[in-house]
Amino acid sequence: MTTPVPNYARASLIFIGICTLIAALYILQGLIVPLIYATILAIVLTPLVNLLVRKRMNRLLAITLTITVAAALILTIFALVLSQISMFSEAIPQLMLKLDALLHQAEVWTSGKFHIHRFSVHSWRTEASSGIINGSKAMVGATLVGVGSLLVVLILIPVYVFMILLYQPLLVEFIHKLFSTGEHTAVNEVLASTRKIIQSYLVGLMVEALIVAILNTACLLILGIDYAIFLGITGALLNIIPYLGGIIAVILPMLMAFATGSPTDAIWVLAGYSFIQMVDNHFIVPGVVASKVKINALISVLAVLAGGALWGLSGMFLSIPLVAILKVVFDHVDCMKPWGFLLGSIEPTASKLAQKLKVKTRQLIPRPEPKRS
Repeated sequence: MTTPVPNYARASLIFIGICTLIAALYILQGLIVPLIYATILAIVLTPLVNLLVRKRMNRLLAITLTITVAAALILTIFALVLSQISMFSEAIPQLMLKLDALLHQAEVWTSGKFHIHRFSVHSWRTEASSGIINGSKAMVGATLVGVGSLLVVLILIPVYVFMILLYQPLLVEFIHKLFSTGEHTAVNEVLASTRKIIQSYLVGLMVEALIVAILNTACLLILGIDYAIFLGITGALLNIIPYLGGIIAVILPMLMAFATGSPTDAIWVLAGYSFIQMVDNHFIVPGVVASKVKINALISVLAVLAGGALWGLSGMFLSIPLVAILKVVFDHVDCMKPWGFLLGSIEPTASKLAQKLKVKTRQLIPRPEPKRS
């Protein structure tokens, strides 16, 4: 007779397991994150590879042609963005002069308002500026290291994608062998749902980014802001990061409007981007992106924050599709279905809750026995 494990021991083991998993994910992020990106890209490119194979093309040649076309498309987009960045860098000196003039006005206002000697205010400003400069130098160094590691990842990802596409039948068969024959139907459903979610989610993101880029660019062109195309595309790409990207995306055009115009222009940019964000959150995202991934807002925010703390920017981007995959797995495992329900986006209305409460109340209240004549 086996001795049952106490609840406190079971909870302790689960907590230790979760901590160990989080530590492993953090330590091995250099290996895991490129593999996840490669797996997602492989899933997206699989339909094109299968189409070429059905056209009687050799599978190896089909994979090579698909990856080449995808890489050419991505490199073209990067080249366009880099050309816009080089043009945008020309406005940086003008922005610095504008900020210096603003700080000078702030010195005069602070000195007159609080009756502080202007030399003291200037000293505080100099110390703060030197601290910012030193911090910027450290940031530049960290950025260079990050760019170097990013280049390594960009070289590895196509190799990973090629291998995953080439050995896809072997990997699927391996997953089937992990489960009994009676569970193969559920495994196929999970794999098919995962593939559909990832493909739909990424297509939805690209459509959303295109619409937001057009809206951002049109807004900036109407307001007469320089480098409207670059700022509009950058804002759309940053907007891909759920919940936080939209806040970061408005900073660059506001700075450009302030550098080339006036504070009023920056306020107009903020108003225009706020309207675009409202349209995006209430119409574009629910109809294009959120309809593909059924995750509630609370779990989405927590997942984005946890992903950012764990893997940085990559974690923020990957958090939503990974949680969506977890939901698919949870929905097909009986003991995990409550967790899948928790991740879902079902929002019971007040009328439904009241109706359920009435039903439960009626069940609890005993019915009176009929009177006998």
